[in-house]
Amino acid sequence: MQIVRFVSWNEFVHHMLAKGEVAEIIVRPDLDIVTIVLHEGAVLKGKRVDHRTFHMNIIDIHKFEEKLREAESRIGVGPGGGIPVIYERGSDTAGKLLVSLIFAGILLSILSRARSMKSPLSMDGISQLTRAKFTLVDPVTGHGKGVHFSDVAGLTEAKQEVMEFVDYLKRPEHYKNLGAKVPRGALLLGPPGCGKTLLAKAVATESNVPFLSMNGSEFIEMIGGLGAARVRDLFKEGRKRTPCIIYIDEIDAIGRKRSSGTGPVDGASGEGEQTLNQLLVEMDGMASKEGVIMLASTNRADVLDKALLRPGRFDRHILIDLPTLEERKQIFETHLKPIQLEGEPKNYSLRMAYLTPGFSGADIANVCNEAALHAARLKQNVVRGLDLEYAVERVVGGTEKRSHAMSPQEKSVVAYHESGHALVGWLLPHTDALLKVTIVPRTNLALGFAQYTPNDQKLYTKEEMFDRMCMTLGGRVAESLTFNKITTGAQNDLQKVTQMAYAMVRQHGMNENVGLLSFPEQDKSSIRPYSKSLAALIDEEARRLITSAYVATEKVLKKNEDKLKLLAESLLKKETLNYDDVVNLIGPPPHGEKRLIEVSEFETADKLQDKTNI
Repeated sequence: MQIVRFVSWNEFVHHMLAKGEVAEIIVRPDLDIVTIVLHEGAVLKGKRVDHRTFHMNIIDIHKFEEKLREAESRIGVGPGGGIPVIYERGSDTAGKLLVSLIFAGILLSILSRARSMKSPLSMDGISQLTRAKFTLVDPVTGHGKGVHFSDVAGLTEAKQEVMEFVDYLKRPEHYKNLGAKVPRGALLLGPPGCGKTLLAKAVATESNVPFLSMNGSEFIEMIGGLGAARVRDLFKEGRKRTPCIIYIDEIDAIGRKRSSGTGPVDGASGEGEQTLNQLLVEMDGMASKEGVIMLASTNRADVLDKALLRPGRFDRHILIDLPTLEERKQIFETHLKPIQLEGEPKNYSLRMAYLTPGFSGADIANVCNEAALHAARLKQNVVRGLDLEYAVERVVGGTEKRSHAMSPQEKSVVAYHESGHALVGWLLPHTDALLKVTIVPRTNLALGFAQYTPNDQKLYTKEEMFDRMCMTLGGRVAESLTFNKITTGAQNDLQKVTQMAYAMVRQHGMNENVGLLSFPEQDKSSIRPYSKSLAALIDEEARRLITSAYVATEKVLKKNEDKLKLLAESLLKKETLNYDDVVNLIGPPPHGEKRLIEVSEFETADKLQDKTNI
């Protein structure tokens, strides 16, 4: 159905006629309606409109042209005879307009009948829509309590910052006597699953003041102005309960950067900007008052509007990053408490923390649950350490595909490929500790994989990066040396090596010819911030670096072909080799023992526990 847009006489005169945007006017005496046709590319209220036709109701249609000429004379436009006025009757456009008006009348009649069925007749329906649908945690009723700061493992620095807000609300006189003012708001930032919402729940429980929680996606709906109305209602309810805390989860849904105003009019973005403007006013505007503290969380801080991030609104930006080794240990102990384990949670937490670098709190909770599910499938009475290790492998690589039958030739290629990775990492000095190598395919990974236990290292030298490239190329080189041909199995390895090489050359300044230059990682669609000649040099140096790593890897494997063959043949027989198996086959690593934690720690810890009980 064609959309009918109406304007008032004042809007027509001041925003269209006075700005010179009107091309012609079509008068329809039989409908008492005039149609305003704008020039192509017309701009209204500072924004370009993508539709040219507007309609206007006229009380006395026969005096319209006279009234138009008076307006033109008054504002000083139309010296060349004025805007062309065309009179039409019974046109196709008029028919369409009439159909639209009839449809609108039917719709209004239906809505009127629906309202008349309600008792009593009121605006309750509209007022219900504009109310903020928040969740209230009230210390008086105790509704919604559950999570305490003691339940939040890790996040030491983040908890300390958030607890200052709670402490202020519990004893404000202490701060006021010192002349201190509590920050108006705090923004919780960080990757998904790291505990932002969990920390907010703890604040709701511990603060001992009303806590109003709402999701960012619950403000904006189809009806225009609803988002701003709900923001006003949310802060109105908050001020009734001062002191209180208002929390908006996933605030990027309403806090995105506003447009520059040069693009076409977009109803969705306009509604979002109106909602954001109302939020800015409520947080730190002329009518804002103390006593309402704002908390919000997002994992998309890069898309938030700058006005929202400034001091006075969100004074503190609290980063909640991926947990460290010690924090992962604490998180494992927390999530393992309700699980029926063979030993104490502390007997497993350290090793599991080593096995899960880069895992978020949500990932760790998933690992613990998968371990319990695995033990239940095996009809065990308790969850063992092997169940926990299985859960890590399942989360990372998916389930084993034992039903996937490989041909003997494919199985041999995979065995030598994975042995190449394991052997190069075993022999080079700057590589991670090997946990296991397997040729059992999994749903999320390739036909086999080598699992390592990397530490939480933040800084890498040029030599360490180069050794990692060599270890990644070990599979392709092993295939080439053994079978004198290569396969597609190294595609993912080559992608990783390419990424590392370009990072060293283009970002980390680790290339002599390119120099100490650093450029951000570019998207495919973005323009490179350097010349074509420098781009060609970067490509050439990255290619040269990868070639150098390939030659070094080839040298290592040629020198140790007997060890490569021994590992591959053992893999073909056993399908999985752990650290101790590799030591028994080819001896310990030449550059020192590469073991972060004992493989048998689970069993040792359980035995010690049994002895203690005796």
